[in-house]
Amino acid sequence: MYHDSLMRIMGFNPMRRQHRVFSFALMAAFMIEMIFLRQVIAVTAAVAFFAPVQAAEPADRQFDALAQLPPAGLHAKPGEQIEVDIDLSASTGFTLEVVGERVEARYRMAFNQIAEGWSWRPLADPAVDDYYQYKFLPLQSVAVERGEYPHEDKIGVTQQMKVSWRYDYFLAFENLYDFYPRAVDDDAGFSAELPASAAGHLGLRARAHLIEPVISESTTFWKATYGKPTDFTLKKRYLMGALDEVDFVDTSSGRILCRILPGQARCSAR
Repeated sequence: MYHDSLMRIMGFNPMRRQHRVFSFALMAAFMIEMIFLRQVIAVTAAVAFFAPVQAAEPADRQFDALAQLPPAGLHAKPGEQIEVDIDLSASTGFTLEVVGERVEARYRMAFNQIAEGWSWRPLADPAVDDYYQYKFLPLQSVAVERGEYPHEDKIGVTQQMKVSWRYDYFLAFENLYDFYPRAVDDDAGFSAELPASAAGHLGLRARAHLIEPVISESTTFWKATYGKPTDFTLKKRYLMGALDEVDFVDTSSGRILCRILPGQARCSAR
């Protein structure tokens, strides 16, 4: 007690010193916790981007699920996000060019125009706008054989006519130029610079949010003839959306290699 009183007379308060020591310790602990939290956030963000991504649900299932909804249910769907895998085997504008240890992946969009009546704008000025408002990304094709029947197309000759149907699925969207400016360029589209090792197992995935009318469908029929003895029905089915992003994906691991968002048409990965 005498020692503490003497120290106070001399201008030194031991309780104040203990309080400062405690404050410094508390501040140090807080700083360590904040540094750790930043590291956790950084790691979490990296995991979220580079973690394996499961294959998107097939387009035919997504379309069928929407088509089976009652009108009220379908009316509530605009704004809902969907994820689809792009069919690169049906994408004539997709190319890979390997240079050393890098590969240039390019997905051209210049000819991915939807020629349905609801997409056609005959009064558009081609100098500043496209005749076809909506663009497409091919998603899936499903072929169905529906038997055959005897028919005489050529007089005196009876043939077995096959009945074939094909369902082609697409993502239809009108906001392509949110990603890059409109230009007269056959190479315009999405591209990525990637490790050459990704070339053998590279996929492309799109995310979009649904817009009215959510889905659309057209049907074209070709009657069987003597020279082509097949009744062929083609149904084009569209998921109607606004494109939000395009991802280049490693299909062997499911990892997203790089991502293209509006305002850019290109990405890269090391």
